[in-house]
Amino acid sequence: MVIAVASGKGGVGKSTTAVNLAVGLGMEGLSVGLMDADVHGPSLPRMLGTTGKPEVRDGLLVPVVAWGISAMSIGMLVDETQAMIWRGPMVMGAINQLLGDVAWGALDVLVIDMPPGTGDAQLTLAQKAVLSGAIIVSTPQDIALLDARRGIAMFEKTRVPVLGLVENMSYFCCPNCGHRTELFGHGGARDEALRLGVPFLGEIPLLADIRMSADSGVPITIGAPESEAAQAYRMLAATVAGTIRRVGRRPSA
Repeated sequence: MVIAVASGKGGVGKSTTAVNLAVGLGMEGLSVGLMDADVHGPSLPRMLGTTGKPEVRDGLLVPVVAWGISAMSIGMLVDETQAMIWRGPMVMGAINQLLGDVAWGALDVLVIDMPPGTGDAQLTLAQKAVLSGAIIVSTPQDIALLDARRGIAMFEKTRVPVLGLVENMSYFCCPNCGHRTELFGHGGARDEALRLGVPFLGEIPLLADIRMSADSGVPITIGAPESEAAQAYRMLAATVAGTIRRVGRRPSA
């Protein structure tokens, strides 16, 4: 099964969600691959704490194993400080390489961290990756939900089932007093999911620990499994794992 984690715009926490979802699915007992398709802003190597380039074996790139999952990113092939000043054909070539020139092996699920937006790269992935479903990540405010709607519309036009909507940065809890503040509003993604007739997959809080875990290279589902954020990601992973098991495990080449 191939699942895209997407957003209509950048800055909503899509990559952090994709990483913790993939790790969470691995903790659910699934064999998981994670592909970073955000060619212009590959963040997966830093979030997973991986260094060095992947091996090449029999003409294929061998994914890096980190935190129980197999991962591949264009960021593993170039210097972290290098600007990816690539035009469309080069981006398409990189995406095709990640899809076709990687020895993923037999997987229960391949999670693809999609580029933000609804352009050529997204359409190529939707059409060539034979997506089984897509998860849309949004923050609660209306301006972000406008872009989330565009993402959902793109997948509907390419006949990719939308597995659900995740509300990221749903609320902030003060680490000192525990007071809850809804910085970006609250419940917008849940209401939007209801309006569009797609499942609502849960709320992820806005916490400093999530940011620090991403910067440190240890996903919060691993580094602080009892934290509120980790529990939210684990609930998301359990829901998605249930969908995967219902559909049936189909190995990926």
